[in-house]
Amino acid sequence: MKASPKVLKIAQLIRDMRVRGAGRIARAAAYAMKVAALEYQGSSLDDYLTYMRHSAQILTSTRPTAVSLHNAVRYVMNKVRRASSCEEGVEIAVKAADNFIDSSLNAVRIIGEIGSRLIEDGDTVLTHCNSSAALSIIKTAYRKGKNIVAYATETRPKFQGLLSYRELVDAGVPTTLIPDSAVRYFIRDVDKVVVGADTVTANGAVVNKIGTSLIALAAYEAGVKLYVATETYKFSPATILGELVEIEERGAEEVLPTYTLLKLTNLKVRNPAFDVTPPEYIDAIITERGIIPPKAAALILLEDYGTEVAEELTKVTIDLEESTPLYSTD
Repeated sequence: MKASPKVLKIAQLIRDMRVRGAGRIARAAAYAMKVAALEYQGSSLDDYLTYMRHSAQILTSTRPTAVSLHNAVRYVMNKVRRASSCEEGVEIAVKAADNFIDSSLNAVRIIGEIGSRLIEDGDTVLTHCNSSAALSIIKTAYRKGKNIVAYATETRPKFQGLLSYRELVDAGVPTTLIPDSAVRYFIRDVDKVVVGADTVTANGAVVNKIGTSLIALAAYEAGVKLYVATETYKFSPATILGELVEIEERGAEEVLPTYTLLKLTNLKVRNPAFDVTPPEYIDAIITERGIIPPKAAALILLEDYGTEVAEELTKVTIDLEESTPLYSTD
């Protein structure tokens, strides 16, 4: 069954990282599911559901680590499965996608309000990559009249940090762009680190853009507080059952120019897009529901997905005092 060309285009934009940031990716995926529904031509409910599942698979295959994308698609599909007719299915998909997008945008605003309370007047704040939620905290604190300055890392190899730099400068926040490798050099000038998340696991570990764990380690060493700003739909329900988070590895052409790769034919390059920060290096997770300690992530997951995993949980023991790895680099 053929997917909508518009859905394929959105999927390609996500895969090529032209749509960046977990929240933006999730909203793009929800919008793509809406487009898929509106472009379906037919009257059979079974065919429609098959078509929507195919569209969902295309989207979720683009970024395996971005649980926000998977949860956005899951949110729409869980609603669509309840349809009793094709026409109702289309209507449900459109409404579900719009609701998800609105809730996501509202969550970023709320996170900004809550997190800004942790930023004090005179603080120097460091951020990494290009997180809508993290930037919302910094911009909201500045908008409230707090005299703050910011550091934004380049975030190689795709330089998402340059987007954060521009956004903060446009909001009036005095900001300096620094190389990723210079974080430890500058960390003692920093009062708070605020980063986003692509995935939060059941044990409170955070999967985020590569380099985050090194920043967390430098902050921990220097006694600098590190906050993770994230919407609760980035919490991974699969990890509550012990499933591993796949760490995406991307092409060598993102690290070196193609002509260099062609010239150095025996050169081996690995390019992981994400790394994992253990909960011990995280002071708090700031969500739209409030500020929680990392080890409370499992409680959020149980609250949101308890009915889905209750039966499986009878086979699994969760110890919030243990930091069992819930991720894989394989």
